[in-house]
Amino acid sequence: MNEPLAQRVRPKTLEAYISQHHLVGEGGSLTHQIKKGIIPSLILWGPPGTGKTTLALIIANESKRPFYSLSAINSGVKDIREVIEKAKERGNLFSTKNPILFIDEIHRFSKSQQDSLLGAVEKGWITLIGATTENPSFEVIPALLSRCQVYILNSFGKEDLDTLLKRAIKEDSVLQTKQISLKETEALLRLSAGDARKLLNIFELVVNSETSDKITITNELVMAKVQKNTVLYDKTGEQHYDIISAFIKSIRGSDPQGAVYWLARMIEGGEDVKFIARRLLISASEDIGLANPTALVIANNTFQAVTTIGYPEARILLSECTIYLATSPKSNASYMAIKQAQEAVREHGDLSVPLALRNAPTKLMKDLGYGTDYKYAHDFQHNFAEEEFLPATIAGTTFYYPGENAREKAIKEFLKNRWKDKYNF
Repeated sequence: MNEPLAQRVRPKTLEAYISQHHLVGEGGSLTHQIKKGIIPSLILWGPPGTGKTTLALIIANESKRPFYSLSAINSGVKDIREVIEKAKERGNLFSTKNPILFIDEIHRFSKSQQDSLLGAVEKGWITLIGATTENPSFEVIPALLSRCQVYILNSFGKEDLDTLLKRAIKEDSVLQTKQISLKETEALLRLSAGDARKLLNIFELVVNSETSDKITITNELVMAKVQKNTVLYDKTGEQHYDIISAFIKSIRGSDPQGAVYWLARMIEGGEDVKFIARRLLISASEDIGLANPTALVIANNTFQAVTTIGYPEARILLSECTIYLATSPKSNASYMAIKQAQEAVREHGDLSVPLALRNAPTKLMKDLGYGTDYKYAHDFQHNFAEEEFLPATIAGTTFYYPGENAREKAIKEFLKNRWKDKYNF
Protein backbone atom coordinates (compact mmCIF):
# COMPACT_ATOMS: atom_id res chain seq x y z
CA MET A 1 0.00 0.00 0.00
CA ASN A 2 1.50 3.34 -1.11
CA GLU A 3 -0.58 5.50 1.23
CA PRO A 4 1.63 6.55 4.17
CA LEU A 5 0.75 5.55 7.71
CA ALA A 6 0.05 9.14 8.76
CA GLN A 7 -2.67 9.34 6.12
CA ARG A 8 -4.13 5.90 6.89
CA VAL A 9 -4.65 6.66 10.57
CA ARG A 10 -5.79 10.27 10.14
CA PRO A 11 -8.77 10.75 12.52
CA LYS A 12 -12.10 11.63 10.96
CA THR A 13 -14.07 12.72 14.04
CA LEU A 14 -13.55 15.18 16.86
CA GLU A 15 -13.64 12.34 19.40
CA ALA A 16 -10.76 10.56 17.64
CA TYR A 17 -8.66 13.73 17.34
CA ILE A 18 -5.56 13.63 19.55
CA SER A 19 -3.99 16.68 21.28
CA GLN A 20 -4.91 20.40 21.08
CA HIS A 21 -7.21 20.03 24.08
CA HIS A 22 -7.23 23.81 24.55
CA LEU A 23 -9.02 24.08 21.19
CA VAL A 24 -11.13 20.94 20.82
CA GLY A 25 -11.13 19.30 24.23
CA GLU A 26 -13.93 19.64 26.74
CA GLY A 27 -14.49 23.36 27.07
CA GLY A 28 -12.03 24.08 24.24
CA SER A 29 -12.36 27.38 22.40
CA LEU A 30 -13.44 25.65 19.15
CA THR A 31 -15.39 22.69 20.53
CA HIS A 32 -18.75 24.43 20.93
CA GLN A 33 -18.49 26.18 17.56
CA ILE A 34 -17.74 22.93 15.76
CA LYS A 35 -20.59 21.07 17.46
CA LYS A 36 -23.02 23.86 16.58
CA GLY A 37 -21.66 24.20 13.06
CA ILE A 38 -21.03 27.92 13.57
CA ILE A 39 -17.60 28.19 12.00
CA PRO A 40 -15.86 31.54 11.45
CA SER A 41 -13.06 31.99 8.95
CA LEU A 42 -9.90 31.09 10.80
CA ILE A 43 -6.15 30.63 10.62
CA LEU A 44 -4.59 27.55 12.24
CA TRP A 45 -1.03 28.42 13.26
CA GLY A 46 1.40 25.84 14.55
CA PRO A 47 4.49 23.72 13.86
CA PRO A 48 4.39 20.92 11.27
CA GLY A 49 2.57 17.73 12.23
CA THR A 50 0.26 19.26 14.83
CA GLY A 51 -3.00 18.34 13.08
CA LYS A 52 -3.93 21.52 11.17
CA THR A 53 -5.14 19.76 8.02
CA THR A 54 -6.85 17.04 10.04
CA LEU A 55 -8.69 19.60 12.15
CA ALA A 56 -9.88 21.43 9.04
CA LEU A 57 -11.26 18.17 7.61
CA ILE A 58 -12.99 17.34 10.88
CA ILE A 59 -14.54 20.81 11.08
CA ALA A 60 -15.97 20.35 7.58
CA ASN A 61 -17.23 16.85 8.43
CA GLU A 62 -18.77 17.80 11.78
CA SER A 63 -20.47 20.90 10.37
CA LYS A 64 -21.57 19.01 7.23
CA ARG A 65 -20.13 21.56 4.84
CA PRO A 66 -18.65 21.07 1.36
CA PHE A 67 -14.85 21.05 1.52
CA TYR A 68 -12.41 22.47 -1.01
CA SER A 69 -8.67 22.29 -0.54
CA LEU A 70 -5.79 24.20 -2.11
CA SER A 71 -2.07 24.22 -1.39
CA ALA A 72 -0.35 27.59 -1.59
CA ILE A 73 2.71 25.83 -3.00
CA ASN A 74 1.12 25.01 -6.35
CA SER A 75 -2.05 27.13 -6.53
CA GLY A 76 -2.61 30.62 -7.89
CA VAL A 77 -5.30 33.29 -8.22
CA LYS A 78 -6.95 31.32 -11.07
CA ASP A 79 -7.38 28.27 -8.80
CA ILE A 80 -8.80 30.43 -6.01
CA ARG A 81 -11.36 32.04 -8.34
CA GLU A 82 -12.46 28.66 -9.71
CA VAL A 83 -13.12 27.35 -6.19
CA ILE A 84 -15.00 30.53 -5.23
CA GLU A 85 -17.21 30.23 -8.33
CA LYS A 86 -17.97 26.59 -7.49
CA ALA A 87 -18.85 27.62 -3.94
CA LYS A 88 -21.19 30.38 -5.17
CA GLU A 89 -22.91 28.04 -7.64
CA ARG A 90 -23.34 25.35 -5.01
CA GLY A 91 -24.87 27.85 -2.59
CA ASN A 92 -27.27 29.16 -5.23
CA LEU A 93 -28.34 25.67 -6.29
CA PHE A 94 -28.65 23.91 -2.97
CA SER A 95 -28.78 26.78 -0.42
CA THR A 96 -26.48 24.78 1.83
CA LYS A 97 -24.13 26.19 4.41
CA ASN A 98 -21.27 28.02 2.79
CA PRO A 99 -18.41 25.68 1.81
CA ILE A 100 -15.06 25.55 3.57
CA LEU A 101 -11.98 26.48 1.55
CA PHE A 102 -8.88 25.07 3.20
CA ILE A 103 -5.56 26.59 2.11
CA ASP A 104 -2.46 24.78 3.31
CA GLU A 105 0.67 26.90 3.88
CA ILE A 106 -1.28 30.10 3.31
CA HIS A 107 1.83 32.08 4.29
CA ARG A 108 3.27 31.19 0.87
CA PHE A 109 0.53 33.11 -0.94
CA SER A 110 1.55 36.52 -2.28
CA LYS A 111 -0.35 39.69 -1.37
CA SER A 112 -2.34 39.59 -4.62
CA GLN A 113 -3.26 35.94 -4.06
CA GLN A 114 -4.46 36.72 -0.53
CA ASP A 115 -6.32 39.78 -1.84
CA SER A 116 -8.32 37.52 -4.15
CA LEU A 117 -9.87 35.83 -1.09
CA LEU A 118 -11.15 38.98 0.59
CA GLY A 119 -14.46 39.42 -1.26
CA ALA A 120 -15.51 35.79 -0.89
CA VAL A 121 -14.72 35.77 2.83
CA GLU A 122 -16.41 39.14 3.39
CA LYS A 123 -19.61 38.14 1.56
CA GLY A 124 -19.75 34.70 3.16
CA TRP A 125 -19.43 32.71 -0.07
CA ILE A 126 -16.76 30.61 1.65
CA THR A 127 -15.48 29.97 5.14
CA LEU A 128 -11.72 30.19 4.91
CA ILE A 129 -9.47 27.94 6.96
CA GLY A 130 -5.80 28.70 6.43
CA ALA A 131 -2.94 26.62 7.84
CA THR A 132 0.48 28.10 8.48
CA THR A 133 3.71 27.31 10.29
CA GLU A 134 4.67 31.00 10.24
CA ASN A 135 3.45 33.88 12.38
CA PRO A 136 0.27 35.16 10.66
CA SER A 137 1.09 38.70 11.79
CA PHE A 138 4.02 38.68 9.37
CA GLU A 139 2.72 36.45 6.57
CA VAL A 140 -1.04 37.14 6.26
CA ILE A 141 -2.16 40.54 4.95
CA PRO A 142 -3.93 42.70 7.59
CA ALA A 143 -7.20 42.89 5.62
CA LEU A 144 -7.49 39.09 5.53
CA LEU A 145 -6.21 38.64 9.07
CA SER A 146 -8.89 40.99 10.40
CA ARG A 147 -11.56 38.74 8.87
CA CYS A 148 -10.22 35.59 10.52
CA GLN A 149 -9.81 34.21 14.02
CA VAL A 150 -6.31 32.89 14.76
CA TYR A 151 -5.92 29.65 16.70
CA ILE A 152 -2.55 28.31 17.85
CA LEU A 153 -1.78 24.59 17.72
CA ASN A 154 0.98 23.21 19.94
CA SER A 155 3.51 20.45 19.35
CA PHE A 156 2.34 17.05 20.60
CA GLY A 157 3.26 16.09 24.17
CA LYS A 158 4.74 12.72 25.17
CA GLU A 159 1.39 11.26 26.25
CA ASP A 160 -0.27 12.28 22.97
CA LEU A 161 2.54 10.76 20.92
CA ASP A 162 2.37 7.53 22.93
CA THR A 163 -1.39 7.40 22.34
CA LEU A 164 -0.89 7.99 18.63
CA LEU A 165 1.62 5.12 18.32
CA LYS A 166 -0.55 2.65 20.20
CA ARG A 167 -3.64 3.60 18.22
CA ALA A 168 -1.77 3.15 14.93
CA ILE A 169 -0.63 -0.35 15.91
CA LYS A 170 -4.11 -1.28 17.06
CA GLU A 171 -6.20 0.20 14.24
CA ASP A 172 -4.10 0.26 11.06
CA SER A 173 -4.84 -2.75 8.84
CA VAL A 174 -1.26 -2.96 7.54
CA LEU A 175 0.35 -2.89 10.99
CA GLN A 176 -2.19 -5.42 12.23
CA THR A 177 -0.52 -8.03 10.01
CA LYS A 178 2.63 -7.75 12.14
CA GLN A 179 3.43 -8.47 15.79
CA ILE A 180 4.81 -5.14 17.01
CA SER A 181 6.02 -4.59 20.56
CA LEU A 182 6.88 -1.11 21.85
CA LYS A 183 9.71 -1.95 24.24
CA GLU A 184 11.35 1.50 24.09
CA THR A 185 9.95 4.66 22.54
CA GLU A 186 12.30 7.39 23.79
CA ALA A 187 14.20 7.60 20.48
CA LEU A 188 11.00 7.79 18.46
CA LEU A 189 9.63 10.56 20.65
CA ARG A 190 12.89 12.48 20.69
CA LEU A 191 13.35 12.34 16.92
CA SER A 192 9.76 13.39 16.27
CA ALA A 193 10.13 16.54 18.41
CA GLY A 194 6.37 16.85 18.91
CA ASP A 195 5.56 16.34 15.22
CA ALA A 196 2.90 13.62 14.90
CA ARG A 197 3.44 13.12 11.17
CA LYS A 198 7.18 12.81 11.67
CA LEU A 199 6.64 10.26 14.44
CA LEU A 200 4.47 8.07 12.22
CA ASN A 201 6.84 8.43 9.26
CA ILE A 202 9.83 7.31 11.34
CA PHE A 203 7.84 4.49 12.92
CA GLU A 204 6.71 3.24 9.51
CA LEU A 205 10.26 3.48 8.16
CA VAL A 206 11.55 1.32 11.04
CA VAL A 207 8.76 -1.24 10.68
CA ASN A 208 9.13 -1.51 6.89
CA SER A 209 12.90 -1.97 7.16
CA GLU A 210 12.47 -5.18 9.18
CA THR A 211 12.13 -8.47 7.29
CA SER A 212 10.41 -10.31 10.13
CA ASP A 213 6.75 -9.77 11.00
CA LYS A 214 7.70 -9.96 14.68
CA ILE A 215 9.20 -6.56 15.56
CA THR A 216 10.37 -5.22 18.90
CA ILE A 217 10.85 -1.44 18.83
CA THR A 218 13.93 -0.35 20.78
CA ASN A 219 15.91 2.88 20.88
CA GLU A 220 18.90 1.13 19.31
CA LEU A 221 16.81 -0.19 16.41
CA VAL A 222 15.24 3.20 15.74
CA MET A 223 18.55 5.08 15.72
CA ALA A 224 20.20 2.47 13.49
CA LYS A 225 17.42 2.68 10.90
CA VAL A 226 16.82 6.41 10.98
CA GLN A 227 20.46 7.50 10.76
CA LYS A 228 20.76 5.71 7.43
CA ASN A 229 17.73 7.49 6.03
CA THR A 230 17.90 11.04 7.48
CA VAL A 231 17.92 13.83 4.92
CA LEU A 232 20.21 16.86 5.16
CA TYR A 233 17.43 19.40 5.70
CA ASP A 234 13.76 19.54 4.93
CA LYS A 235 12.43 23.07 4.80
CA THR A 236 8.85 21.77 4.80
CA GLY A 237 9.21 20.68 8.41
CA GLU A 238 11.19 17.50 9.04
CA GLN A 239 14.26 19.28 10.48
CA HIS A 240 13.04 22.84 10.11
CA TYR A 241 12.65 23.54 13.82
CA ASP A 242 15.60 21.42 14.98
CA ILE A 243 18.06 23.31 12.76
CA ILE A 244 16.76 26.78 13.62
CA SER A 245 16.93 25.81 17.30
CA ALA A 246 20.58 24.79 16.93
CA PHE A 247 21.25 28.02 15.03
CA ILE A 248 19.79 30.28 17.71
CA LYS A 249 21.41 28.33 20.55
CA SER A 250 24.81 28.65 18.85
CA ILE A 251 24.35 32.44 18.66
CA ARG A 252 23.20 32.53 22.28
CA GLY A 253 26.21 30.44 23.24
CA SER A 254 28.58 32.91 21.51
CA ASP A 255 29.86 30.28 19.05
CA PRO A 256 30.19 31.79 15.55
CA GLN A 257 31.47 28.47 14.13
CA GLY A 258 28.35 26.53 15.11
CA ALA A 259 26.08 29.44 14.14
CA VAL A 260 27.55 29.72 10.63
CA TYR A 261 27.39 25.95 10.14
CA TRP A 262 23.68 25.76 10.99
CA LEU A 263 23.11 28.84 8.83
CA ALA A 264 24.77 27.01 5.93
CA ARG A 265 22.53 23.98 6.52
CA MET A 266 19.46 26.18 6.17
CA ILE A 267 20.74 28.01 3.11
CA GLU A 268 21.72 24.77 1.36
CA GLY A 269 18.29 23.37 2.19
CA GLY A 270 16.60 26.33 0.50
CA GLU A 271 15.17 27.88 3.67
CA ASP A 272 13.19 31.09 3.26
CA VAL A 273 15.58 34.02 3.67
CA LYS A 274 12.95 36.00 5.63
CA PHE A 275 12.49 33.15 8.09
CA ILE A 276 16.21 33.20 8.96
CA ALA A 277 16.36 37.00 9.12
CA ARG A 278 13.35 37.16 11.46
CA ARG A 279 15.04 34.72 13.84
CA LEU A 280 18.13 36.95 13.85
CA LEU A 281 15.92 39.90 14.81
CA ILE A 282 14.42 37.92 17.69
CA SER A 283 17.86 36.77 18.88
CA ALA A 284 19.20 40.32 18.81
CA SER A 285 16.42 41.37 21.17
CA GLU A 286 16.01 38.30 23.36
CA ASP A 287 19.62 37.17 23.80
CA ILE A 288 21.69 40.36 23.34
CA GLY A 289 19.35 43.18 24.20
CA LEU A 290 20.84 46.15 26.02
CA ALA A 291 24.23 44.49 26.29
CA ASN A 292 24.67 45.74 22.71
CA PRO A 293 21.66 47.68 21.37
CA THR A 294 23.37 48.03 17.99
CA ALA A 295 22.74 44.33 17.42
CA LEU A 296 19.03 45.00 16.89
CA VAL A 297 19.83 47.78 14.40
CA ILE A 298 22.12 45.48 12.41
CA ALA A 299 19.61 42.61 12.51
CA ASN A 300 16.82 44.90 11.30
CA ASN A 301 18.98 46.28 8.50
CA THR A 302 19.89 42.72 7.55
CA PHE A 303 16.21 41.77 7.39
CA GLN A 304 15.43 44.72 5.12
CA ALA A 305 18.45 44.07 2.90
CA VAL A 306 18.02 40.32 2.37
CA THR A 307 14.31 40.81 1.67
CA THR A 308 15.32 43.16 -1.14
CA ILE A 309 18.19 41.24 -2.74
CA GLY A 310 17.37 37.57 -2.01
CA TYR A 311 19.66 34.62 -2.68
CA PRO A 312 22.47 34.00 -3.47
CA GLU A 313 23.96 37.30 -2.25
CA ALA A 314 21.73 37.34 0.85
CA ARG A 315 23.85 34.52 2.31
CA ILE A 316 26.74 36.98 2.82
CA LEU A 317 24.60 39.44 4.77
CA LEU A 318 23.10 36.63 6.86
CA SER A 319 26.58 35.34 7.64
CA GLU A 320 27.81 38.80 8.66
CA CYS A 321 24.84 39.39 10.95
CA THR A 322 25.06 35.88 12.41
CA ILE A 323 28.74 36.28 13.31
CA TYR A 324 28.11 39.75 14.74
CA LEU A 325 25.34 38.47 17.00
CA ALA A 326 27.29 35.39 18.06
CA THR A 327 30.30 37.51 19.08
CA SER A 328 28.24 40.20 20.87
CA PRO A 329 27.94 40.35 24.67
CA LYS A 330 24.72 38.69 25.85
CA SER A 331 21.85 39.75 28.09
CA ASN A 332 18.26 38.54 28.42
CA ALA A 333 17.41 41.19 31.03
CA SER A 334 14.92 43.01 28.77
CA TYR A 335 13.24 39.71 27.87
CA MET A 336 12.96 38.73 31.54
CA ALA A 337 11.70 42.21 32.48
CA ILE A 338 8.70 42.11 30.15
CA LYS A 339 8.02 38.47 31.05
CA GLN A 340 7.84 39.30 34.77
CA ALA A 341 5.83 42.47 34.12
CA GLN A 342 3.25 40.45 32.15
CA GLU A 343 3.06 37.92 34.99
CA ALA A 344 2.34 40.82 37.37
CA VAL A 345 -0.45 42.05 35.07
CA ARG A 346 -2.01 38.59 34.94
CA GLU A 347 -1.72 38.22 38.73
CA HIS A 348 -3.04 41.63 39.75
CA GLY A 349 -5.36 42.49 36.86
CA ASP A 350 -6.03 46.02 35.63
CA LEU A 351 -4.62 48.15 38.43
CA SER A 352 -5.60 51.82 38.41
CA VAL A 353 -3.17 54.39 37.04
CA PRO A 354 -1.96 56.66 39.89
CA LEU A 355 -3.73 60.03 39.80
CA ALA A 356 -0.47 61.93 39.36
CA LEU A 357 0.25 60.05 36.12
CA ARG A 358 -3.19 60.43 34.54
CA ASN A 359 -3.86 62.71 31.61
CA ALA A 360 -6.06 65.74 32.38
CA PRO A 361 -7.32 67.27 29.11
CA THR A 362 -10.55 68.66 30.65
CA LYS A 363 -11.38 70.89 33.64
CA LEU A 364 -13.46 68.12 35.21
CA MET A 365 -10.52 65.76 35.14
CA LYS A 366 -8.30 68.38 36.71
CA ASP A 367 -10.92 68.99 39.43
CA LEU A 368 -10.94 65.25 40.10
CA GLY A 369 -7.21 65.35 40.75
CA TYR A 370 -5.94 63.94 37.46
CA GLY A 371 -2.28 64.92 37.04
CA THR A 372 -2.08 66.54 40.48
CA ASP A 373 1.38 66.50 42.08
CA TYR A 374 3.02 65.10 38.95
CA LYS A 375 6.70 66.04 38.92
CA TYR A 376 7.83 67.15 35.46
CA ALA A 377 11.31 65.66 35.27
CA HIS A 378 12.80 68.50 33.18
CA ASP A 379 12.02 71.01 35.91
CA PHE A 380 14.49 69.30 38.24
CA GLN A 381 18.25 68.96 38.45
CA HIS A 382 19.66 66.28 36.12
CA ASN A 383 16.18 66.04 34.56
CA PHE A 384 15.10 63.69 37.31
CA ALA A 385 12.58 63.77 40.15
CA GLU A 386 11.99 60.71 42.34
CA GLU A 387 8.40 59.52 41.98
CA GLU A 388 6.48 56.24 42.10
CA PHE A 389 5.32 55.21 38.61
CA LEU A 390 3.72 51.89 39.52
CA PRO A 391 0.21 51.31 40.93
CA ALA A 392 0.13 51.25 44.74
CA THR A 393 -0.48 47.48 44.89
CA ILE A 394 2.87 46.71 43.27
CA ALA A 395 4.80 49.84 44.24
CA GLY A 396 8.52 49.24 44.56
CA THR A 397 8.54 46.11 42.39
CA THR A 398 11.62 45.55 40.23
CA PHE A 399 11.16 43.91 36.84
CA TYR A 400 14.38 44.91 35.10
CA TYR A 401 17.67 43.70 36.55
CA PRO A 402 20.64 44.92 34.46
CA GLY A 403 22.92 42.16 33.21
CA GLU A 404 26.61 41.70 34.01
CA ASN A 405 28.07 43.34 30.91
CA ALA A 406 29.75 46.68 30.30
CA ARG A 407 26.73 48.40 28.83
CA GLU A 408 24.28 47.29 31.52
CA LYS A 409 26.75 47.88 34.32
CA ALA A 410 26.63 51.52 33.24
CA ILE A 411 22.81 51.35 33.29
CA LYS A 412 22.99 49.83 36.76
CA GLU A 413 25.15 52.70 38.04
CA PHE A 414 22.84 55.25 36.41
CA LEU A 415 19.80 53.79 38.19
CA LYS A 416 21.56 53.55 41.54
CA ASN A 417 22.76 57.14 41.30
CA ARG A 418 19.31 58.44 40.40
CA TRP A 419 17.23 56.25 42.70
CA LYS A 420 19.29 56.41 45.90
CA ASP A 421 17.32 53.90 47.96
CA LYS A 422 15.17 52.07 45.43
CA TYR A 423 17.71 49.75 43.80
CA ASN A 424 19.88 47.30 45.64
CA PHE A 425 21.34 45.36 42.71
